[in-house]
Amino acid sequence: MTSSSELNRFGVVVHRLAAFSEDPAAGNPAGVVITDEGLSDDLMHRIAAAVGYSETAFLVPVTGHDRRWRVRYFSPLVEVLFCGHATIASGVVLAELMGLGSYMLDTVAGPVPLATAREGDRTIATLTSVDPAVAGAERRLLEPALDAMSLAPTDLDPRFRPAVAYAGERHLILPVVSREVLDRFSYDFEGLRAVMVAGGLTTVAVMWQQEAALFHARNAFPVGGVIEDPATGAAAAAFGAYLRHEGHMKAPASFEILQGHHMGRPSSLMVTIPADDGGIEVSGTAVLIGEGV
Repeated sequence: MTSSSELNRFGVVVHRLAAFSEDPAAGNPAGVVITDEGLSDDLMHRIAAAVGYSETAFLVPVTGHDRRWRVRYFSPLVEVLFCGHATIASGVVLAELMGLGSYMLDTVAGPVPLATAREGDRTIATLTSVDPAVAGAERRLLEPALDAMSLAPTDLDPRFRPAVAYAGERHLILPVVSREVLDRFSYDFEGLRAVMVAGGLTTVAVMWQQEAALFHARNAFPVGGVIEDPATGAAAAAFGAYLRHEGHMKAPASFEILQGHHMGRPSSLMVTIPADDGGIEVSGTAVLIGEGV
């Protein structure tokens, strides 16, 4: 890549990209670090904190396997099992450095196929999540979460039940009844964080359906030290699994999630639900963030 940030005190190059957007001032920023050998946990934590993005991906080639990489993801505060937007950013970096085509990422959550292709003058990366799982949200989790987010039961869309969906990480899915409810998204940071830690959640995804195949999302990530995420690929995969599991979409199907508009960082995430019961596909592009940003 031609635009990267050299963190001299750590001796590594961090490629900085905005994922799920063609505008470096939009999308969700991610760091991508590629090294020949793995770094220590402490060093990855320190680099992620210095970069300051919601996640930085650390890639190491798997010996003897062409186009296979071990990947770990760190927020400034914690390691996460899987991160969608940093995976999309990694795909764009790999396509630039290693060529277009398919890659396999060995994440802590499991193997994640990653395909890259050119569409016009942009690179599109598509990840396929690990096998997902969906379960209804228990009252002991749902009630304190709603309280921390100042949401009433009447704010939830009665067509969709609240649930916990997994596609590499666990996300609380809260479909709301209107754009107005989505617009007033706010929450008690420490209160919701405590609820999420107790429930083993990575994010809370508040969703609103505008059209049959168009959703808007806002995503809380206090366990990672982030108030709101402008694009959350892992939650998008989990939401696709949720729609399939709950019978809201008949596979195969595709839909778009718009996120980040409330933050001034608009993002577009394309989600495909395959005909089988396997992983969910999430696609997007990523663009380099210029030097000095």
